[in-house]
This record gives sequence, structure tokens and C-alpha cells, in this order.
Amino acid sequence: MKRLALVFAAVLAAASAHADNVKVIASNGVKSALDELAPQFERASGHKVSIEYGLAAVLKRQIEGGEAFDLAILTEAGIADLAKQGKIDGMTRSPIARSGTGFMVKAGAHKPDLGSADAVKRAVLAAKSLSWVKEGASGKIFLEAMAKLGIADQTKAKGTLASEGAEAARKVGAGEAELGVLLVNEIMAQKANGVELAGPLPPELQSFLAFHAGVSAASKSAAAAKALEQFLTAPAAGAVFKAKGQEPG
Repeated sequence: MKRLALVFAAVLAAASAHADNVKVIASNGVKSALDELAPQFERASGHKVSIEYGLAAVLKRQIEGGEAFDLAILTEAGIADLAKQGKIDGMTRSPIARSGTGFMVKAGAHKPDLGSADAVKRAVLAAKSLSWVKEGASGKIFLEAMAKLGIADQTKAKGTLASEGAEAARKVGAGEAELGVLLVNEIMAQKANGVELAGPLPPELQSFLAFHAGVSAASKSAAAAKALEQFLTAPAAGAVFKAKGQEPG
């Protein structure tokens, strides 16, 4: 609590003299932590925060299409590309958190052995059906891992794809898919859809997805957006990301 109080004090000191509205465009991959941290920032700073969540790839296209925002939290590659396009102030880019990819099963169902590459191969080949997000970064990581195992075609043949993580979780929870793939922290946030974490990809197959933040080059609330970004990179915020299943920074 003492550390959190110090962070609040720092944010208050950095906040502008008047309250601003900060529009955030953020990947679903940081939703569980941001839902907890945004209200804390509002109380500490006096600023108001509105957040639009979605798939990072889709949100990036919206920004490229001209959607207004103050702070974006997307994949590292997405933020870097938006900075090159002049949509993001490149000097404000900051790492926020990173996530591993894992498997989910219906709550209470048998959890397969996922402790090694060979074990994952057996589990995927044995599964009658699989679900992952069509445009999700976790799905891309999963398919790249399956390609390393030489079973990409068999995996795709069993896929029942989803438009977003919650839909993939619902498919698994409803028994439409035996195994689902999603970021570990997103799986942890999908209990309401009747799923639970079976385990992460093993180290030899795991690729961590980094999320970065950046302030819009056209933001009219840049100072408040930068204050929020600073708040999200503080140690106290890092503890929240860790509790939600992510690695901070």
C-alpha cells in the first residue's frame, strides 16, 4: 500500500492543472489489468479514462483509418509501425507488459500433459477439435509452434476459429472445441465462460507477446496520456499485471 501511495503521489504531481479525458485504444491482451488500473489512475489524477478494447490488429487498422485517440496499447510491432507512420509520437513509446500463450480446457475437464514439445504434439493430435482467434497474435504464435512440430496442416484441419478471445473461450466452455489457445492472462480472465488454464506452451515452443504503449501524435490531452503511461509502467502497476498472469515491462 505504501508503494501504491507513492505512485499515486507521483501521478498527482505530474498531472495537469485541469482534468482531461483520455481515450485509450487497447488490445484485449491487457484488459484484465487495465480494468483494475484505470480507475486507480482516475482517482489519483482527476483525469477521466475511456477505453476501447479489441484485437490489436483490428485496432491498428482503425488508427490507420483515422480514429482519434490519446494513448494506444498494442503489440510492440504495431506501436512501432504506427510510430513510423507518424500516428504515434515515437518518443513516448514504452513497454507495458508481455504475455505467454497457453491452452484452455472446459472447467473440470482433463488437462493434457503440456510439459514438453512432444507432449504438446501428442495433445494437439489427440484433440478432436481446437479453437483460436483468427486474427489474434496468440493464434499466430500457436500455429508457428505447430509448424515447428510438423503438424500445422493437421492442426488447421481441426480448427474452429473465433473472432475474439471470449468467443474462443465460449466454444471451449460449450464443448464445441476440446482445446483452446489464447494468451495465458486472457484465459485466466475467462472463468465466466466456463474454461480454465490447462498450461502454457513449454519454453521450447513459447514466444512472448510484448505490449507497448504510445501517445497519439495528434492528442489534445498528451500530458494526461503521458501521465497514464507513466502510471502503467510504475512498479505498483507491474504487480497488478503480474497478478493477472503477465510479466510487467
